[in-house]
Amino acid sequence: MDAVLPAHDLWLRILEKVENEVKRPHFLTWFQNTAILSYHDGLLVVGVPNIFAKDWLEHKLGGQLMQAIQMVNPEVKEVMFEVDPQLALPEDNRALDVNKLFSKEKKMRKMPGRQEVRLLEGISSKCLNPKYTLQNFVVGGSSRLAHAACAAVGQKPGAMYNPLFIYGGVGLGKTHLLQATGNEILANDPDKVVVYMTSERFTNEIVEAIGKRNSKEFKDRYRKVDVLIIDDIQFLANKDRTQEEFFHTFNELYDNNKQIIISSDRTPKELDQLEDRLVSRFEMGMIVDVQFPDYETRLAILHSKAREHEVLIHPEVLEFIAMNVHDSVRELEGVLIQAIAQGQLEHSTPTVRSVAKIIKKLGRTHLEGFDEPSEASQNRSFHPEDVIELVAQHFRLPQEELMSDSRKGHILLPRQVAMYLVRHELGASFEQIGACFGGKNHTTVIHACEKVEKQLRRDKNLLRDVNSIKKEMGL
Repeated sequence: MDAVLPAHDLWLRILEKVENEVKRPHFLTWFQNTAILSYHDGLLVVGVPNIFAKDWLEHKLGGQLMQAIQMVNPEVKEVMFEVDPQLALPEDNRALDVNKLFSKEKKMRKMPGRQEVRLLEGISSKCLNPKYTLQNFVVGGSSRLAHAACAAVGQKPGAMYNPLFIYGGVGLGKTHLLQATGNEILANDPDKVVVYMTSERFTNEIVEAIGKRNSKEFKDRYRKVDVLIIDDIQFLANKDRTQEEFFHTFNELYDNNKQIIISSDRTPKELDQLEDRLVSRFEMGMIVDVQFPDYETRLAILHSKAREHEVLIHPEVLEFIAMNVHDSVRELEGVLIQAIAQGQLEHSTPTVRSVAKIIKKLGRTHLEGFDEPSEASQNRSFHPEDVIELVAQHFRLPQEELMSDSRKGHILLPRQVAMYLVRHELGASFEQIGACFGGKNHTTVIHACEKVEKQLRRDKNLLRDVNSIKKEMGL
């Protein structure tokens, strides 16, 4: 490795170049938890957390990454990717968290769409993720009041709903609302000093201040901010010194009309391991809960996330996910991301069956709207009629229209795809295929197969459709 530039810093410099050339969702998805593992004789080995990232970086972003590498270090002649699952673990400090990549030590430098956070000297803060906004939070009956309270605070921090206490289970959107409110405050007044941190981070800073015997400096810093946002306040339980410092910080900010926003996994009354005086402070303001969204809201969230990732997914697939994911919004999005990643790697479109496999890995034993195919049907040989049925289902057409003489585009192409699959996957003759499709001439079948074969080389959407149908055939 370069004696001047350590592996971590070299990778940081490389990703700074890559980020300008790659779509934001792709950058955040595929470079997350990556690291340089080794460099020797011109070969740079990059570690990735899973096989999906390896395949995507090799086949989709390899060229752009190599250009960025050589801009930083021209001596690199080859890059290789190696799967190292340890990189995904929080305790592994080799990997970079790209969500915070360009904010650490730079105080959120100006970048398109990124929210800048102004900090006082010496204050530490996690970044406000620009993807969290009040506008892209999908509001349902279970979150309407919480969203309205956050919007009010975003407009007039410190004036009403102070403190704002948001509670709810894991993965229901509390962090989204907290960070979105911070972003809204800064959008309305960029000069505000906004600090967002977890209770664990707050505790660590107090411990460090005690160790360095500069508690007064710590107190002075955090009592001068305009907005203090603390995530997961329940983790202050049994930390007496931290609770004491937070109590005095709270009072100082509250008395000066500074906004305080807090999240927890339970109501203030249920935080029985926090001091009563803290709990009473939490109850002075607005208390709102976030519950798991109903089916309609879950479906709206999935449509929103699909648009955000710039992918088209059949409505029935989104409906199937919304119907079968019941635990958290985070899990809802996780299933969707896995389905998108799998489709991109396999050049196929997500289907109910492929998504069902993903959800079953989460421990679901019974899925609504999905009948597990019997062993006999899984092992059966496919016939032309089976292929026609699958193609008709995929393109949402009646089988009769595939068999008709219609030349309409939305019917003609699926018919040609069906002919192509019967020919290439079942090995039927052109004459046999023509007979299956209502007595079509064999030259019509030849033309259909050749057209689909050529189109597959340049039309990625058609390639995904064909691959999806082949997966349904067990191929």
